Amino acid sequence: MPGVAVGPDMTASSLALAGLVAPAQAALLGSQVGQLLVALVAVALIIVVGKFVLKLAWRLVTIGIVVVAAFYLLSAIGLI
Repeated sequence: MPGVAVGPDMTASSLALAGLVAPAQAALLGSQVGQLLVALVAVALIIVVGKFVLKLAWRLVTIGIVVVAAFYLLSAIGLI
């Protein structure tokens, strides 16, 4: 870029904010293979998070079934 002066106090982040340095992601997203890699990593992260959430959900549902069954049995016996 002709006519662009970079001062000694300008950091890489200020250069990126000024638009003088292209972000590293632009090179990665510039090709179809890079886009595919980013998409696959995003899907992998979603699967890992989803697996954790589903494991937690199953535990909560199981605990809920046990608690409701206990209340039902206690009320059927007449203790509650």
